[in-house]
Amino acid sequence: MKKAPGANLLKEGYNYMLMEHAADPDTLIHEWAESVIGDQYPVPDRILHFTELIVQDYLAQEMCDRRPPKGTFDLFATEGGTAAMCYLFDSLQENFLLNQGDAIALMIPVFTPYIEIPELRRYQFDVTEISADQMTPDGLHTWQYKDEDIDKLKDPRIKALFITNPSNPPSYALSRETTERIINIVKNDNPNLMIITDDVYGTFIPHFRSLMAELPHNTLCVYSFSKYFGATGWRTAVIALHEDNIYDKMIARLSEEQKSILNKRYSSLSLQPEKMKFIDRMVADSRQIALNHTAGLSLPQQMQMSLFAIFSLLDKEDSYKTKMQEIIHRRLHALWDNTGFTLVEDPLRAGYYSEIDMLVWAKKFYGDDFVAYLQKTYNPLDVVFRLANETSLVLLNGGGFAGPKWSVRVSLANLNEADYVKIGQSIKCVLEEYAQTWKASKE
Repeated sequence: MKKAPGANLLKEGYNYMLMEHAADPDTLIHEWAESVIGDQYPVPDRILHFTELIVQDYLAQEMCDRRPPKGTFDLFATEGGTAAMCYLFDSLQENFLLNQGDAIALMIPVFTPYIEIPELRRYQFDVTEISADQMTPDGLHTWQYKDEDIDKLKDPRIKALFITNPSNPPSYALSRETTERIINIVKNDNPNLMIITDDVYGTFIPHFRSLMAELPHNTLCVYSFSKYFGATGWRTAVIALHEDNIYDKMIARLSEEQKSILNKRYSSLSLQPEKMKFIDRMVADSRQIALNHTAGLSLPQQMQMSLFAIFSLLDKEDSYKTKMQEIIHRRLHALWDNTGFTLVEDPLRAGYYSEIDMLVWAKKFYGDDFVAYLQKTYNPLDVVFRLANETSLVLLNGGGFAGPKWSVRVSLANLNEADYVKIGQSIKCVLEEYAQTWKASKE
């Protein structure tokens, strides 16, 4: 059994827990054995004891660049990042932290559900979009944010900021300048700003540092193991919230009427429901309160999450991370090198996706008249439909993510390197076809 696949990971993981957390050997093995069997409901329901310790270490390493803030992050294990999103929106509203019609800010382009959920009748939030539309002097996207747009967060009417960092689909991390600007705004202008950051792509950026590390008291972090470990089917994610946070404090400052409503809501769970942490309220809300006793992520899923995290924690040389980043970057260059377009090196680019704005390159190669012709003659979706019809390649239109309407989104996670050569060549051919038609129309 010592030579069985995975045996060394279990051995080293066991030793790690004993050395780093002084874990009781019998209690640790009991939790792991039950997790493999899956013979119990999760207890604690929010996350298993040792799973939480392991994932806390993992987040300190991967989301905080091994420099976590003081204090502890409480974790809630969820069925992937999608479940985390649902639970967050639900509990923020149920606890009067975000009410129907409240003002929020959304950093775009962004994963489409972050656009669509606030529009639902239940929420109908007043959304201020902060667009990553900063350009270089020679007309290329940086996928960063202008200072004057970030300054919109100074408005105290804006109660929450939703961000995917690195972004989806541009796949760029926040610049240090933007991060510092947000920090200053929270400290000086909008101290109760709730920040919800989805950091699933953070591990694809060297030395990534999440807003959970920079503004721990304001930030709720959603992290999913799906992308980094190629395990979307496992549905493993966590919500992380610092033990000292503005969410609990704002609940404590609610009106007496609102407190009474919430005390009644959670009264079946505690003799002192007013003292329940917001993250524990999320757990209860996730099962409509009445089913709280069966809440939580399944034990086998939590065990798999623990193995993912331990694997990374034991990889002291970051060999796996380096390999994953290299694979993504090779595919990215295979794509761009065959479009004929220029890919400017940028340490903030994760490269998990690539967003290609066709109008930028139409202007670069053929000028403003050609751009005007495209916009007048074709629907922006024509690019992705043409690619599908002519090459059987299915890409997504960037406009669906609140990005440039004429952009296309390519995922670098799904195909072999040679496939991205074909995609790049096909994108180049499509632009050339448009140009040939345009030139013929002028003859």
